[in-house]
Order: sequence, then structure tokens, then C-alpha cells
Amino acid sequence: MTARLNSAQPYAIALFRIVTGLLFACHGAADLFGVLGGIPGRGGTVPVGAWPFWYAAVIELVAGALVLVGLGTRVAALLASGSMAYAYFDVHQSAALWPLQNGGELSVLFCWSFLLLVFTGSGAFGLDRLVATRSAAADEKPASQPIAA
Repeated sequence: MTARLNSAQPYAIALFRIVTGLLFACHGAADLFGVLGGIPGRGGTVPVGAWPFWYAAVIELVAGALVLVGLGTRVAALLASGSMAYAYFDVHQSAALWPLQNGGELSVLFCWSFLLLVFTGSGAFGLDRLVATRSAAADEKPASQPIAA
């Protein structure tokens, strides 16, 4: 049983990465473009350049999309995790100590989810693996020999 679960691990990580990246990118798209109902509870979009909300939305959209497709997963996940830690401590923590009391559960969950992806990588189906496979194949190719006349 354990062997079967272990063999499915890259696929489970990939599904976790895809869902987490998609949800994060949707938050960014909602804040930047007003799609999917816009900003939760307020509608509309974040004004361009508004600190820190506009920058957070850009990070959510870009990092979420990169994590979704599995390209640069570890770096994008680290950036996303840091932005959610900042969101929790700067926006939510001042209201109350516990995430349940201050509305920061989503920030905490995203922060820890992305931190997990920093250490696990993209899993199966990620473009990271495709890029790594191509670069490994290019490294193994023998140098071309000039044709002797």
C-alpha cells in the first residue's frame, strides 16, 4: 500500500500545485481586471500602483500562473509565500492574534501551501521537468565534429 502511495506522490503534488496556482492566479485576475466578481466584498479592481494591493495582485497573477503550469515553480512559490506572509502580518495580524479572528486564514493557507511547493517542486506534469529534460539532453549531445575534406 505504501509503495503505491509513494509512486503516486508526484501526481498528487502536481494536482496540489495546479489547484493552488489556479486559485492564486484567480485572486490576482479578480483584483487587477475585475473578473470573477472583482475584489471579494467590494467588486471592482485595485487602482494601478496602489501599495501594497496592486503589487500583491500582480504577484498573485504572475506567480499563480507560473505555479499552475509548473514553470519556475520553486522561485514563484517562494515569492508567493513571502507575499502571503506579508499580507498576513501587515493586513490581518493587526486586527487579532488568530487567523480565524482576523480573516487571515486564506493568507496563512496560501503562505504554507506555497512554502511546501518550494521544497517539493512541481511534481509531475510541470514545465520545469520538460525544461530540465531538454537541458539534460542538450548537455549529453556530443559536440559536432567538423567534416574532413
